[in-house]
Amino acid sequence: MTRIVLVRHGESQVFVDRLVGGLLTCNGLSDLGRRQAVALRDRLAATHELDPVDALLASTMPRARETAEIVAPAIGGLAVVEDHDLCERHPGEADGMLWDEALAKYGDPDQLDNLHSPMSPGGESWAEFHDRVGGAMRRIASEHEGRTVVVACHGGVVDVALRTLLEVTVEARFELYTHNTSLTEIMHLPERDRWRLVRYNDAAHLAGVS
Repeated sequence: MTRIVLVRHGESQVFVDRLVGGLLTCNGLSDLGRRQAVALRDRLAATHELDPVDALLASTMPRARETAEIVAPAIGGLAVVEDHDLCERHPGEADGMLWDEALAKYGDPDQLDNLHSPMSPGGESWAEFHDRVGGAMRRIASEHEGRTVVVACHGGVVDVALRTLLEVTVEARFELYTHNTSLTEIMHLPERDRWRLVRYNDAAHLAGVS
């Protein structure tokens, strides 16, 4: 059995600035995002609810890596291992644009008729993103069989991980709203080749954080 705990990053500065935050633009967490990550760290240090953790993975995007680095002392001080496949959907040339400008120029990237088109030239389609993250979840489950892995990632990654778990197709009208620094826990049962959802969007530590 592999236990995978997905942690959405804290609020990002690109979110505050209303920018499309890809690899070229992401500059880490906002002040609130750091407070959210510290609240999660303090919760985990007090409850030990994830112990023992064997590996700490993170997207290569600064907002996810910074979240992992803040949380690390509460889960054994593990080194952060970056994994490009855990990144949010790659936007292409829209990276760094204001969201309103990107939507006006390229349209809504989440519309069903755009599922197989890139978000903007040089970017990733929703279908490609779905395949990439679904493959990453299966790979992590295989590589870390019998262990607990914490993954600092993105709302879109959590969404696709659960689509993989629930076998929901990329075309399905299904979406989630995952809070910053919330915990989503899934398990892979290799003997049955099944996934089990343990909890989704657990953000109890954010009470009073502002």
